[in-house]
Amino acid sequence: MSTHRCRRVRTSGLWLLPAILLACDAAPERVPPNGDASSEPAGANVAERTEDERAPVVFLGTSLTAGLGVDPAQAYPALIQEKIDSAGLPFRVVNAGVSGETSAGGLRRIAWLAEQPIDVLVLELGANDGLRGHDPESTRANLQAIIDTVRAHHPDAAVVIAGMEAPPNLGDAFTSRFRALFPALARANGAALIPFLLDGVAAVPELNQSDGIHPSPAGHRVVAETVWRALEPLLLARASPAQD
Repeated sequence: MSTHRCRRVRTSGLWLLPAILLACDAAPERVPPNGDASSEPAGANVAERTEDERAPVVFLGTSLTAGLGVDPAQAYPALIQEKIDSAGLPFRVVNAGVSGETSAGGLRRIAWLAEQPIDVLVLELGANDGLRGHDPESTRANLQAIIDTVRAHHPDAAVVIAGMEAPPNLGDAFTSRFRALFPALARANGAALIPFLLDGVAAVPELNQSDGIHPSPAGHRVVAETVWRALEPLLLARASPAQD
C-alpha cells in the first residue's frame, strides 16, 4: 500500500487551490524491486511489448498521469486513447506516469524510454519540484534535458508541455518564476503548451478525490478534455501525411 505525505498550506480562499494542489507528495509506486526507478520505467503499459505499429504518444509524468486513486482505465491518458480511437487516428498511448516523480527522476528514466519509439512526448513533470521548492532553473534544465534526449533519439518527435503551479507559501517571486518556466520551455522547443493541466478541476470538490488533490474519475474526464485541446490538432497534423 502506498503512503502519502501531505503538507497542508493555509490560504484565504479556494482561488489559491490550483497552487496548493502540489502540497501532497505521494511515494513512488511500481518501481523495480531494486529500487532504481531509472533501470525500468513504471507505468500502466510502458513495459508491455506488442506488435502494435501505431505511433506511440508517451505521457511522462507524476501521480496525475499515473492515475493515483482511480482505475487505470479512468485516468486521463486512457481517456485520451479513447479519443484517439474514436477519431480513427493511428496512435497509441503509453502511460509512463509515476507517483511522486520529479523532473530529475524523469530525466533518470528518459534514457530507457527513449530507446523505445516515441512519436509524441507529453511532458507532465515539475509539480513535485515546485512542492519541494527546487530552483525553477534546475527544473527547467531537467525538462530541457529530457526533451533533448528524446529528440536525439527521435529527431521528428513532437512535444507537448503541461504547465503546473507552485505552492503560494514559497512566495510570489518563486511562484512567478515557476509558472513562467513552462511557456518559456514550450517557446524554446517549438512545443505545444497546456497552460495548466488541472484547469477546471482544481478547487472543484466533486472533481477531486477525498484528499482534495488528485482528480476523481470525473476530474480525469475534464483533464482529458484539456489535454485533448492541445493534442488533437498536433495528432491530426502528424497523421495527415499517412492518410493522404
